[in-house]
Amino acid sequence: MRRFWLMLGSVAVAMATPAAAQMRTVDPNEAIDGDLDTAPAPQQPQAAPAPEPDTSVAPQSDDPAQRAPAPAAPAPAAPGATMASANTYEREDLINAAEGVFGKGAEGLAGILENILKDQGKPNAYIAGREAAGAFVVGLRYGSGVMSHRVEGQRPVYWTGPSVGFDVGGDATKVFVLVYNLYDSQELYHRFPQAEGRAYFVGGFSASYLRRGDVVLIPVRLGVGWRLGANIGYMKFSEKAKWMPF
Repeated sequence: MRRFWLMLGSVAVAMATPAAAQMRTVDPNEAIDGDLDTAPAPQQPQAAPAPEPDTSVAPQSDDPAQRAPAPAAPAPAAPGATMASANTYEREDLINAAEGVFGKGAEGLAGILENILKDQGKPNAYIAGREAAGAFVVGLRYGSGVMSHRVEGQRPVYWTGPSVGFDVGGDATKVFVLVYNLYDSQELYHRFPQAEGRAYFVGGFSASYLRRGDVVLIPVRLGVGWRLGANIGYMKFSEKAKWMPF
């Protein structure tokens, strides 16, 4: 009997020992910290994908000779060139004014004006007028007209000078004068002697070269022929008509 109770006590002890070994004390703080440690980490925002290259632009070649040149920026107009153009007459303006003197479509008129403009450039004034001449071996010319200045506008002018040729009698001639470097209209009212320069002959038109200081006059006449360059000595301009030619 005693032996039975000893065996029963041993079995009880053996059953109680594993239960005690499986029991442990739990700290609430450690449990909470453990839950935090095992929580999933917050996700980082993903970077935006890099933009794809624009395939609409043709790639540049490595060879400099094959590269398309960059478009050049338009060059600004030179102030001096703009000012000069604003203060001078264009070819079309001069031809229209000369046709008002000699008649529209006068043969040779456009040609002689183009030759003068090519050699001398654009004038800043012109005179449209008429002349009356009388001669006996040596004659005199009296003229009148209107000067058109690119800046100062229009004003009447009169002139006298030697006549062309050695014919006895008189005639009337139309004249168109290109005026260069006349920046003050008052500078016209002087005597302009014949100067060395090219004489122009185109069709029935002829022109000579007169000069006083920097001011240059190129009168264009119709029907006076080659004698123009040999016989014109001067043109004396005035603000009023005069009978005395000197």
